[in-house]
Amino acid sequence: MNRLSGLILVLILFVSLTAASCSEPEKPPAVAGAFYPADGKALQNMVDTFLKAASKKDIHGTLIAIISPHAGYQFSGRVAAYSYININPDDYDTIILIGPSHYTPFHGVSVYTEGSFLTPLGKIRINKKIARALINEKADVRYYPKAFEKEHSLEVQLPFLQRRIKKNFSIVPILIGTPTTASFRYLTSRLTEIMRNNSRILLIASTDLSHYHNYNTAVEIDRKTTEIIERMSVEELEACLSRRDCEMCGAYPVLYTMTIARNLGATNGILFKYANSGDVTGDKSRVVGYAAMGLYRTPLTEKQKKTLLEIARKTIFSYVRTGKPPEFNVTDKRLLANGATFVTIKRGGGILRGCIGNIFPYLPLYRSVIRNAVAAASRDPRFPPMRKEELKDIEVEVTVLSPLEPVGDIREIEVGKHGLYIMKDNHSGILLPQVPVEFGWDRKTFLQQVSLKAGLPGDAWKEAQLYKFTAEIITEHNPQIQR
Repeated sequence: MNRLSGLILVLILFVSLTAASCSEPEKPPAVAGAFYPADGKALQNMVDTFLKAASKKDIHGTLIAIISPHAGYQFSGRVAAYSYININPDDYDTIILIGPSHYTPFHGVSVYTEGSFLTPLGKIRINKKIARALINEKADVRYYPKAFEKEHSLEVQLPFLQRRIKKNFSIVPILIGTPTTASFRYLTSRLTEIMRNNSRILLIASTDLSHYHNYNTAVEIDRKTTEIIERMSVEELEACLSRRDCEMCGAYPVLYTMTIARNLGATNGILFKYANSGDVTGDKSRVVGYAAMGLYRTPLTEKQKKTLLEIARKTIFSYVRTGKPPEFNVTDKRLLANGATFVTIKRGGGILRGCIGNIFPYLPLYRSVIRNAVAAASRDPRFPPMRKEELKDIEVEVTVLSPLEPVGDIREIEVGKHGLYIMKDNHSGILLPQVPVEFGWDRKTFLQQVSLKAGLPGDAWKEAQLYKFTAEIITEHNPQIQR
């Protein structure tokens, strides 16, 4: 070999070694052959069979997240298929997966930031841009690859995604260890921000439900859990888990996911399918529960709006006359889901007589209306309590609020579309979207007035925390008063 040939060979070897050292890592499957078939053809046939057997629900709303089980496919695959058949594959190109760490203990959150995940159906790349944007060591959110080595909670979701979406998509794998307050606050806020600016992201929480109870006990525990998720009550679910009345091995992934989804306007959860291992094996002495669910943002129907308005009106009449609100038998799951509302009472000619509300969804929607109807009639500090003789000449309005969204630029604020909430020091104030329209304000006046409403100088908005929101405004015009 002459000197030139030797140099060329060295150069080729150097380039090859450099390319190899620069290649991104490929994470091999950890549970292929155990939780699902290791053979690609067999796996494809199994997943396709599950998907074909699952049914879609006709939901008029926007899907923000799904919840899917993560046991072996022979136990939970049929249930998981219901989550995936209910997504529109053309709507998403990025999937954020949040699951529990079963094998490796660590504090906070681990985000897989580079390379790709392998399954017998092929390779799925990591969305490096989003994954790396989540890392925050101070908030206990870091890249801890060891947590993913044996973990199955995210891996078992991937073949369903590959067969349902099929086209090229990327993933952001996230595992929750021992959660910290910092990681919860940071990650839910950061993912809310990212998803708010990208509607082509789907969020997936991986969890099984109760473990090793007899069949009937499991069904009862799991029913309680899924009903709370349907109501989108993060607070109630956390309390139920703390009391051990609810059980999920992916409890924190679900709490993270519900919080993010609620921040993005999710109004209710939908149960696609429930079953447990006893339905598969026939052994009902010690079972594990599985649920497929979707978290949706759904607008109120005309019937639901009418019901809320009737509840507000009847509550005002009953409370002013008897000092007690009436009892309501509400079965509509959309109205049982948590919501934030304001109730406004006006006298003839549109003169304000009372307006009280809540800006965070901590009560079922119908109960929020009852509470605020009572308060608007009796506890608005600007007015004395209503008298019976005033009932003959009132109009009632119910406003259902969207989640608060930070204002980055005041040019985002649209008069007639957005309401405003302001916070500075110990002062806060809110104005509903209909207020500036009624008074003919422009954006600058709107900002000044919300500052004044908070007891602040008119230009305080320039240095305050400012939030915008939208609302569904339910009004009655010349109502037939029922005495």
